[in-house]
Amino acid sequence: MRRTVFNEDHEAFRETIRAFIEAEVVPVYEEWENAGHPPREFYRKLGELGVFGIQVPEEYGGAGETSFKYQAVVSEECARAGVGFGGYGVHVNLVLPYLLKYGSQEQKKRWLPPFVSGEMMTAIAMTEPGTGSDLAGMQTTAKRDGDHYVLNGAKTFITGGVLADRVLVVARTSPATPENRRAGLSILAVDTRSEGYAVGRKLEKIGLRSSDTAELSFTDVRVPVEDLLGEEGRGFEYLTHNLAEERLGIATSSYASAAAAVEFARRYVQERTVFGKTVSSFQNTKFVLAECATEVEAARSLVDRCIEALDAGELTPADAAVCKLFCTEVQARVVDKCLQLHGGYGYILEYPIARLYADARVARIYGGTSEVLKTIIAKDIQV
Repeated sequence: MRRTVFNEDHEAFRETIRAFIEAEVVPVYEEWENAGHPPREFYRKLGELGVFGIQVPEEYGGAGETSFKYQAVVSEECARAGVGFGGYGVHVNLVLPYLLKYGSQEQKKRWLPPFVSGEMMTAIAMTEPGTGSDLAGMQTTAKRDGDHYVLNGAKTFITGGVLADRVLVVARTSPATPENRRAGLSILAVDTRSEGYAVGRKLEKIGLRSSDTAELSFTDVRVPVEDLLGEEGRGFEYLTHNLAEERLGIATSSYASAAAAVEFARRYVQERTVFGKTVSSFQNTKFVLAECATEVEAARSLVDRCIEALDAGELTPADAAVCKLFCTEVQARVVDKCLQLHGGYGYILEYPIARLYADARVARIYGGTSEVLKTIIAKDIQV
C-alpha cells in the first residue's frame, strides 16, 4: 500500500541517510560490534550531518523541526541495512525531549550546541539493580548540600553509558510519602567527569552489540544545583510525559526490523537452491513470506497512524502502549520465521537476519515490558 506519512523532504533525507550508512557504517560495522560501540568520531560525523539537531531549535544550532518523522526515517534505514547507530537513539529519542521541555534557557544554551554537534553525548539513568520497572522503588539519593546535590547510588542497563558525557540521573531528593510512592524523585544532569562518578562493567548483551550498555555508580558526586532539570520532586511526572514518544520510537524500530527481515529472506530464498529448486519456489516459503508481509503491513499502518498522532500532540500513553506491544510481537514472529527460511545460515552472524534476531529480543523488555504495557492497555479499556 502507498504510504502517505512521508513527504519529499523526508524522502530526500532518507536518501542522504542511506548513502551515509553505506559509506560510513556498513564497511566497519563488524568492528563496532566487536568493540561494543562506535568510535567517538562517528557521533561527530552524525553531528556534521545534522542528524542530532533536527528537532533542536535554530537558536541552539538545530534545524527547528518538530516532527518525529525524520527519526522514523533513520530507524527504517538502519534496519534496512541491518546496522545500528550506537547511542544515537537514546541521545535523540530519549534525552532530547527532556532537555527541550524541562531545560531552562541557561541549560539549553549550555547543553544543546554540543548536543547537536556530537561533542557531548548523553544518556539517561533510571533503572537500578533492584528495581527494574518499579521506578518508584529506586534507592539512588541526591541530598541538598548548599549549592550542590550529593549523589549516591547505582544504576544498571544504561544504554550509551560508556561514552556519555552527561547523564540524566533520576534520584530521590526527598522521601516518598505514604500517599504517593512516586513523590520525591528528581532528574539531575550529571557531568560524567565529576569526582565519584564511575562507569562499572560494560554489560555483554545477546544483541544490540554495537550499542554500549553499562553499570554506573555514584559516590558522593557533587552536582551543582543549576544542573537540576526542571523542578525538584517532579521527576516521575517528567518521566511519564516522554514515555509515549519513547515507546513509539521502539515500535518504529521494531516494525522496521520486521520489514527488513522479510526483504532479507525474500532475497535469500530466491538465490538458495534445495533439491534442485530455489527455496522461493516451495509453497511453504511463499505462504510464510505472505504471512510475514501481511503482519508487517499491519504494523506499518499502526506506526504511521501513531507518528501522525504524536506530531499532532494527540498520542496517548495507551496508544503508544498498543503500538509498542503489537509491533514488538510482530517483530518477534516475523524475524523468527524469516530466520527459519534461511536454514542453518540464519544462525550465522555474517547474515544480517541473525543480528536482527538477536537484536529483536530486547524490544519486548525495554521501554516498558510487554506485561507492563498490557496493564496500561487493560486500564485504558477499563478492565
